[in-house]
Amino acid sequence: MSTHSDWITKDFGAFKLRYKPYTLEMRYVFTVASFSRTTTPVVLTQLEYDGIIGYGEASMPPYLGESQESVINFLNKIDLSGFNSPFQTEELLAYVDQISAKNTAAKASVDIALHDLIGKILGQPFYKIWGLNPALIPATSYTIGIDTEEVIRKKVMEADQFKILKVKLGLETDKMIIDTIRQCTDRPLCADVNQGWKTKEQALEMSHWLAERGVVFLEQPMPKEQIDDNAWLTAHSPIPTIADEACQRLIDVPALQGVYSGINIKLMKCTGMREAKRMAELAQSLKMKVMIGCMTETSCAISAAAQLAPLVDWADLDGALLIGNDIYDGMKVIDGQCILPDRPGIGILAE
Repeated sequence: MSTHSDWITKDFGAFKLRYKPYTLEMRYVFTVASFSRTTTPVVLTQLEYDGIIGYGEASMPPYLGESQESVINFLNKIDLSGFNSPFQTEELLAYVDQISAKNTAAKASVDIALHDLIGKILGQPFYKIWGLNPALIPATSYTIGIDTEEVIRKKVMEADQFKILKVKLGLETDKMIIDTIRQCTDRPLCADVNQGWKTKEQALEMSHWLAERGVVFLEQPMPKEQIDDNAWLTAHSPIPTIADEACQRLIDVPALQGVYSGINIKLMKCTGMREAKRMAELAQSLKMKVMIGCMTETSCAISAAAQLAPLVDWADLDGALLIGNDIYDGMKVIDGQCILPDRPGIGILAE
């Protein structure tokens, strides 16, 4: 891939950084409480050192506020000429982080490539470098977006290998969606409301209704700004609540204790693998549940997130399964389980 002419290449002496835009094509129209889409823009990255290439990715669903243009503008600002080793990891990623306040997906694309590079230099998968056991990865959920009864039935039948389904809710069709799924399967469900419910009373009523129908947790039930309402719901709900939009980075975690039962960590929100691991460890020290999630991504970012999945209570790593033009071979889902390749770094191969 490194020879493709459409890569932008920056040579810093010890390091070479390459990046290019790419568009992911969804297998289905993807609908959540606030929008629908058929594609997701990404930027692919490569970080080369001593002839070894690490792969990374930035994925930009609309609500993150990033675009291919903003990611490329950010990557254009990076100057790695002051670094001569990938093992200056802390300094290098701290430097990347301070370039701007946001741009978390752009930062993640460098972080993932650097971790992949380090793992390849050491000749080990990153989960082994971290001392994690891949047998402890929970079964991944598979996402059923908001849709018609007919399409929901079709999606549920196609997802027959998955042991848990993630259901997008937050509109007036919520009960229809759950009832339709329950006509097809009795597998456990998790509900992602994407801030769609507006009052704590509605949220509590729905939490009881959903609990009776085999839903095991609620993800971001109300707008993140409604801190007191979310805390009240967490105190009264029969099932755990998970912060998603309310939880971006490490600095956000302490204030979420007591407001939610747990957090959903995504590499694109938190700047990558380094900070994601710290967030998981901090949340667990606060006795909070931990979920590892994803955007619509190639197997590059999915395989990176899966390296720390042995740490978590719930995994939602289906992003690469929702697209039709993945260009990497990496983590596989077999009978609903995430199977990490025994390859160095994040374990992917470029097709």
